[in-house]
Amino acid sequence: MNYFGKLFEGIYTLFTGSLEMALIRILLIVAGLALIYLCYKKILDPLILLPMGMGMVAVNAGMLILEGGKVGTMFVAPLISDPTKLLEALQVNFLQPLYTFTFSNGLIACLIFMGIGVITDVDYLLATPLPSMMLAVGAELGTVLTLPVAMLWGLNVKEAAAIAMVGGADGPMVIYTSLILAKHLFIPITVIGYLYLSLTYAGYPFLVKIMIPRRMRGIAMDPFAIPRIPAAEKLAFSVVALLVLSLLFPVAAPLFASFFLGVAIKELNVQRFKEFLTGPILFGSTFILGLVLGGLLSADIVGDVIVLKLLVLGMLALFLSGVGGILAGLLYYKISKGKVNPLLGIAGVSCVPTTAKVAQKAAFDANKFAMILPYAMGANVAGVITTAIICGIYVGLVPLMS
Repeated sequence: MNYFGKLFEGIYTLFTGSLEMALIRILLIVAGLALIYLCYKKILDPLILLPMGMGMVAVNAGMLILEGGKVGTMFVAPLISDPTKLLEALQVNFLQPLYTFTFSNGLIACLIFMGIGVITDVDYLLATPLPSMMLAVGAELGTVLTLPVAMLWGLNVKEAAAIAMVGGADGPMVIYTSLILAKHLFIPITVIGYLYLSLTYAGYPFLVKIMIPRRMRGIAMDPFAIPRIPAAEKLAFSVVALLVLSLLFPVAAPLFASFFLGVAIKELNVQRFKEFLTGPILFGSTFILGLVLGGLLSADIVGDVIVLKLLVLGMLALFLSGVGGILAGLLYYKISKGKVNPLLGIAGVSCVPTTAKVAQKAAFDANKFAMILPYAMGANVAGVITTAIICGIYVGLVPLMS
């Protein structure tokens, strides 16, 4: 299979399989879209049929070629079950069931992404799509440049791609990529990723002060100039984005499905699901994440020499992403002839909503009347999407390079 086919497997499998299978996939996608629409129009109950419709769209768009040349998905294989092997895998260790059921398969990343989707406002991204995406692309500098640096330092291409994802500043993406590409380094990379993400709120303010003059940091932007985006448009965006991204990068379709399902639930205002995903799911998953990661940090893992390299490379990735975002912000400032606060660039680093808050706090420090948070959130959410795309590219292409 050529590089295009491997990268865009959802489209590739649509045209290389049987015509009958392609037609069935398209019909099921249309059926899923119809369910979502009928839920929006209040004709059907969204409690079951909204997630069902989103799942139908994602699973039929996100088909790819698995081991042995078989076409399948990364969602579920209901006929594969061996109770004996499952019980053996669980063992009797205290945290082993949590690891087996939520970490070893990437489920923890998807659960967190569902919760993040429900609390994410896509209004500002849809109001300013091109500038937001430009800032987000600039803020992926660390995700891109850390890959060759890590390879020059002795890591293989899969390990290099896994640690480079720290530059995207998105914990679930780091978990997902490292599990698929470098499972033997999953623990230190994930710990390093979350450790550094918690430090961005303290570290990035110094970076913006060094790179952006005070007068620019104090530029005020009118939050009321952003047009109001109807819920119908935001729901449509979440569905279209899920369909297109799953078709292009099916290997990351579970992440897309989780995030955009959360966004759809928010825009449809399914109150019970919103409370469930923002409460038990998000906080419960975060608690389990911290507990299991702590339990995985044994001396034999931390004492490995490669961990020092990962610590340096993770810091480099986040630093370069911050620099890239700020440079994009300064470029946007020039293009707008001084009307746009370049602090928006640091918000392109997709640590939602931390980096957007960093941008707003830096603006307040320079000018008590500078309100830029709505615009910063646009770049922030765009950063989530660009990081997910790079995740799909790395997971799809990097194995071909090893």
